[in-house]
Amino acid sequence: MARKADKPAQEAQLSQAVWDVLAGQGLDRLTIRAVAAAAGCTTGLVMHRFPHRRALLLHARGLLHERTRARVDALEADAATPRDSLRAVLRQALALNEEKVGETFVWLGFLAAAVGDEEMNALHRAKNQAWRERVSRLVAAVAPDWTAERVATVAFGLIATADGAATLASADPVAYPPATQSAMLDTTLTALGLS
Repeated sequence: MARKADKPAQEAQLSQAVWDVLAGQGLDRLTIRAVAAAAGCTTGLVMHRFPHRRALLLHARGLLHERTRARVDALEADAATPRDSLRAVLRQALALNEEKVGETFVWLGFLAAAVGDEEMNALHRAKNQAWRERVSRLVAAVAPDWTAERVATVAFGLIATADGAATLASADPVAYPPATQSAMLDTTLTALGLS
């Protein structure tokens, strides 16, 4: 009698393999074969779920969004004040540990692949819009007297600080250790009167 596959376990295994290859080996090495090797399965099984490299990238970007959204939802819910919430949400975007460095590499890999691909670029813009809206909402909660234009400008600057620090730290962790990244964020929040 044929054995039935455990579909949820297979899906989880393939998802983890896609993530591990992109986060650990980079965009150039993200292939059906590499994912199959990481998952310990056949390329046919991978191709059944992800028929091409683009599908692998779209899946990784979806995973990144799910992971970060769940994390920031929890941080926001647990924060005692709007200021605490803003700092915690921005701080989670920094590359403060190996997991966060991997997330940054997945984000950068997807962004690089999205150049010239309108569908991938549209997905990237949509996910970034959700991030901008969250940070803008948090900034407005901390500074309710600010104009909408000032809130938007400050939110963009805070996002640039956090994402820029994470990107730089992922490529050069010696120059941008976790303490330096946190100090960059805290200095920016203080300069803007949001700490």
